[in-house]
Amino acid sequence: MNRKFLVTLLVLASLLVGVFAASAQDMPGTIADIVIASASADAPEFATLLAAVQAADPAVVEALSNPDASLTVFAPTDAAFAALAEALGEEAFAGVLADTEALTGILLFHVVEGKVMSADVVAALEANDGAFGVQSLNGQYIDIAQDDMGGITVNGAHLNLDMVDIEASNGVIHVIDAVILPESRTIAEIVVEAAGMEEDAQFTTLLAAVGAADPAVLETLSDPEAALTVFAPTDDAFAALGEDTLNAVIADQALLTNILLYHVVPAAVYSGDVAALLADAGEEGLMVDTALEGAQYTITADEDGNVFVNDAQIIVTDIDAANGVIHVIDAVLLPPSE
Repeated sequence: MNRKFLVTLLVLASLLVGVFAASAQDMPGTIADIVIASASADAPEFATLLAAVQAADPAVVEALSNPDASLTVFAPTDAAFAALAEALGEEAFAGVLADTEALTGILLFHVVEGKVMSADVVAALEANDGAFGVQSLNGQYIDIAQDDMGGITVNGAHLNLDMVDIEASNGVIHVIDAVILPESRTIAEIVVEAAGMEEDAQFTTLLAAVGAADPAVLETLSDPEAALTVFAPTDDAFAALGEDTLNAVIADQALLTNILLYHVVPAAVYSGDVAALLADAGEEGLMVDTALEGAQYTITADEDGNVFVNDAQIIVTDIDAANGVIHVIDAVLLPPSE
């Protein structure tokens, strides 16, 4: 971590905290109060954000107004929304604002449970080699990283270091220069796109297997209304079965369908959820029901914190999808009966 950057950010945070404390006789208002006040100021910053919050599901404004909440909001400026409108086109942007469900998902993607100050962000970056993820109220993860210039990005949007630590009675606001968008592709679409990449293609064998299995598998992974976890074997994991075995499995549609369903959990379970559940499960691990009826597997962790599904190690976690999450594993999981 760049020490000069660290000192600068902490000084800015301290100055801003001092400015807001000096300008308020009492405790500041809620996050909703601050957004409303800024939207009606002589030089408004959050007019479009306010309009979006008002057009979304009422649960959004209720959350931001809740005096008992503790939230962190990464707030896009009016300029950030204008840039999104230009990128999408005015008609498409108006369509987003008119789509209550989609708009609500986007807004909740900007909100994190808990009050996370800039000093907390810096500490987490230092502890995690300059990058970490945090779950949003949308359910998907936001990627926070330090860029090459010493700034901080939030899912690619830059944190405005002059506008951090805007404290509210129910949390804190950090201003960002772009609207961040949750993943809109389904698990099936992500697998298809990863397999079709010109360089470093992934999941090519998994895609071939899904195509050869019962169509219900593809329908499940394509369902935008689903909430799934998929433990996705790499191409090397399938190759480790051996060519003859792999060909025989792909040729047996019923067997292949059972194996693929055994890699699916009918709930979206992120790495943070797994860690919490493992902490309560003890040494025997966590038994998990799969989409293959009557079949379970065991999730365990070793002394180094590596997590295993049966004997397969999870090597990449928390690949967000519109209908769940993908974790990559280094071996193919076989149902006990198979």
